[in-house]
Amino acid sequence: MLMQGFDNGVLPLLGYAMLLLAVGAFVLALLAREDAYRAAGKQTKTFWLVLLGVTVLVDFLLGMLFLQIAGLVASIVFFVDVRPALKAVSGGGRRSGGSSSDGPYGPYNGGR
Repeated sequence: MLMQGFDNGVLPLLGYAMLLLAVGAFVLALLAREDAYRAAGKQTKTFWLVLLGVTVLVDFLLGMLFLQIAGLVASIVFFVDVRPALKAVSGGGRRSGGSSSDGPYGPYNGGR
């Protein structure tokens, strides 16, 4: 009974979450500039578009768990390694001169 509820409720939600993550990674990879990949020392834009595109297709059409997990790993690597490097090279990262305690209107001093 537990496995039946797991198969009917949780697994499809995990599949949709993996698909959404892969689509998000693909779109962000598509929007980044080609030269940013080279400047960040990462694989080429074409490499990431092909890898994440195949991930989206596998998640959407095939539903093979082993390939979905491999695609999930690729999507996570893109989000935690490649995207921050692209943002740093493209100027999309944190601006220098600010502090981690700065708010939208200046530094936050804890109400002092």
